[in-house]
Amino acid sequence: MKIMKDNKTKKRFIELRAAGYSFDNIAKQLKVAKSTLIDWSKKFEYEVANLKAIELETLQEQYYIAKKARIEIIGEQTKKLKEELMQRDLVDVPTEKLYDLFLKYMQWLKHEEVEPVFQRQKEDDVEDMIKNTLTTVERWKAN
Repeated sequence: MKIMKDNKTKKRFIELRAAGYSFDNIAKQLKVAKSTLIDWSKKFEYEVANLKAIELETLQEQYYIAKKARIEIIGEQTKKLKEELMQRDLVDVPTEKLYDLFLKYMQWLKHEEVEPVFQRQKEDDVEDMIKNTLTTVERWKAN
């Protein structure tokens, strides 16, 4: 019975640590010594990091969808403005307003621009990460 409680406590530690809680806060919640939590932090480093990455990925996915929709809307409006400007004579007064609007949309698009960042890992780290991730998944399924 104690092993089960220990596993539940460790699982809860991983969840709390991945959520960004301090050792002091976790120690109070789980009634576990801070020194034990620090040991667990080293032992479950990959599990905490992976859970944190999963949670962040979920948030980023929600944010990305909203960002993608904004980029599509701004892009479509910019396209329409550009087409309208191409049909207009530059001597026409409202053209200035169209150019102003066009430039504003271009600035908004630039603001929404995202630079992709690709990460690399050492081959040894990748193999260890795969093993640890599989072990974590097996633990989560067991509980």
